[in-house]
Amino acid sequence: MPQSFRPRSGPVALLAALALAGCATLGAPVTAPQAGVAVPAAWSAGGGTRNAASLADWWRRFDDPTLTGLVGDALAANTDIESARAALRQARALADVQTARNGPALSVSGSAGRNRAASQLASNSFRAGFDASWEPDVFGGNRAAAAASGLDAQASAATLGDVQVSVAAEVALAYITLRSNGARLAIAQANLESQQETQQITQWRVQAGLATSLEAEQARAAVEQTRAQTVSLATAAQQSRHQLALLTGRTVDALSLGGGTLPQAPADLALAFPADTLRQRADVRSAALAADAAAQRIVQADAARYPSFNLSGSLGLSALTLSGLSGPGSVASALLASVSAPLFDGGAGRAQVQAQQAAYEQSRTRLRATVLSALKDVEDALVALRGDRERLATLRVAAEAADNAALLARQRYSSGLVDFQTVLETQRSQLSAQDNVAAAEADVAADHVRLYKALGGGWQPDTPIRAANDPAPAS
Repeated sequence: MPQSFRPRSGPVALLAALALAGCATLGAPVTAPQAGVAVPAAWSAGGGTRNAASLADWWRRFDDPTLTGLVGDALAANTDIESARAALRQARALADVQTARNGPALSVSGSAGRNRAASQLASNSFRAGFDASWEPDVFGGNRAAAAASGLDAQASAATLGDVQVSVAAEVALAYITLRSNGARLAIAQANLESQQETQQITQWRVQAGLATSLEAEQARAAVEQTRAQTVSLATAAQQSRHQLALLTGRTVDALSLGGGTLPQAPADLALAFPADTLRQRADVRSAALAADAAAQRIVQADAARYPSFNLSGSLGLSALTLSGLSGPGSVASALLASVSAPLFDGGAGRAQVQAQQAAYEQSRTRLRATVLSALKDVEDALVALRGDRERLATLRVAAEAADNAALLARQRYSSGLVDFQTVLETQRSQLSAQDNVAAAEADVAADHVRLYKALGGGWQPDTPIRAANDPAPAS
């Protein structure tokens, strides 16, 4: 081999030393979903099961086909979900772009030129060939950038899941409000009919001289107040329909619901233990992945402080005539290796690493806040559910007593045994008690929705996040 082509030990030793120096670069810290929060072993308001899969389609537990259909329509056509899906496709495409930069680049080129000097004949030149370049990732900067982009894509997928969770809960809450307003409207209309009958009896008694016009005006006032309540409830029910149309991505006239009753909340709760909740909640998962991506960017910033290498080459044909490209002497090739290293940047490289480290700490703080908020959401939902259940049981007893009192008052008033003020008071109490029961039943159903949302139900993650205290997977 000619001497000029023999490998030299100096450059090889230098490359080996630089490669070994890569071990001195910073490593990416590992982020656990708990973010340093001491997760309790169980919820303060009760235990649960580890069957997190039962939370994925929690709306089916209400056994209401209309509700199930509305949630399915919303998950397929809601505008917020469509926007989140587009953002996920963008994040995945950007991750592919970053990953592609780790490999060599190959391009094809061709050129034709004609040159002419003042005292010379014109000459032509033709060239066609391939160009290749590659930047060896000695210190892992490109790999860290690709890893960060991949984590960003996973975080975007979790964000999509979080949007799906929110939309499913909003649909269920709007549907519960619609059915609750319908039930309360029916109660108000029934009480209105009863009050109108009482008003007719009062008018007869006034005509017979057994009652005064004061009682007739009081009866009329009670009727009109209840009539105004029916108008308000009908308006609220229609607005709930509008909200459902928006959530399902359609116009109001395209939404067909028909009649129906308030969906019954499931008797048994499908809970998950706190650690399971943190793993399956989409917002916690997204925050953990964002923290991991920030950790990879620390490595990327640190690798930028070390030398970078580049290999490039070309292989092609070059001739003065187009037919000459097929000649044996037209082959042309070139190979170039280069290295560059920052010599003096005024501390910018180190400052960039410190900036990324600060960004990582911020992401960990956000993750910690998200975890604490998640635990609070579940505890609040459990407390609200327990309190509303107790309140509903008490209100049902009160409503039964109010119904009996109103019936007795009407009978005795017809017989002249009680005054009209007693009738008015019992009718008001009856309407209020029945309305409170209907509202409390809706609150219990809504509490279940909020609880399932707080537990992270409504989506299914592709790959679970391993918690800090979980056993490591077998290698």
